[in-house]
Amino acid sequence: MVKVDVCIETVFPELAFEEKIKRVKEIGYDCVEIWFTDKKNIDALADALKETEVCMNNIVVNSPDGSTGGFLVKRQDKQLYLNRLRDMIKVAKKMNCHKAITCTGNAVEGLSDGEMETSIIETLSSAAQIAEKENFILLLEPLNTLVNHKGYYLDSAKKAARIIRGINSPNVRLLYDIYHMQIMEGNICDFIEKNIDIIGHFHSAGVPGRHELYNGELNYPFIIKLLDKLGYTGCFGLEYIPAEKDHALSLKKTLDYLRS
Repeated sequence: MVKVDVCIETVFPELAFEEKIKRVKEIGYDCVEIWFTDKKNIDALADALKETEVCMNNIVVNSPDGSTGGFLVKRQDKQLYLNRLRDMIKVAKKMNCHKAITCTGNAVEGLSDGEMETSIIETLSSAAQIAEKENFILLLEPLNTLVNHKGYYLDSAKKAARIIRGINSPNVRLLYDIYHMQIMEGNICDFIEKNIDIIGHFHSAGVPGRHELYNGELNYPFIIKLLDKLGYTGCFGLEYIPAEKDHALSLKKTLDYLRS
């Protein structure tokens, strides 16, 4: 079965992040991911990863709204973003991590859609050169603007795929968040089949509500079987907010569900 990782930002809020790693390992997961590294004890995380033999699949470069790390849609933020990327690569490598999520930032009033898309392509093309030298992969993420990220520029996986194919670098891939794109576009399996060659990571959560995968309108075991059939070798990320009070039970039930 496809490797499943846990975004430890949304589980076990009472625990330090290094303890979260140990906890998800006990439940049966071998990979995790986090969001920003700025206020985390990276040395403690690296030690916990090594001790448990858990891999850190990815971190995050910049925030969805662009307030941290800069906007891809604004040309004047290009150097700010590239400097941030270089810093994040150094931090990631301390945890033996070689991938990072990148966001476009919110749409900017006064800029046309074409201007913002051109800025994204120009900045990520330069970022791809940095990533290639560092053996690093950037994951461009479309998000939904109907429920969670109003104002975000890139709310279409189809547009994201066009941008990534235009950049044409193996170091810039698509993060296909099934939760977000079920809300925005649907037709999940057809999109995956047509674009698996540029997908570098998946995120998932139950729709609606962003809770457990086994409570919602999507058939996630079917999707997992499709990824196996397509030969996908990356991680399948859980980025849901447990509705179950017992997060350990929630994560165990989710893993069992995906294996069913």
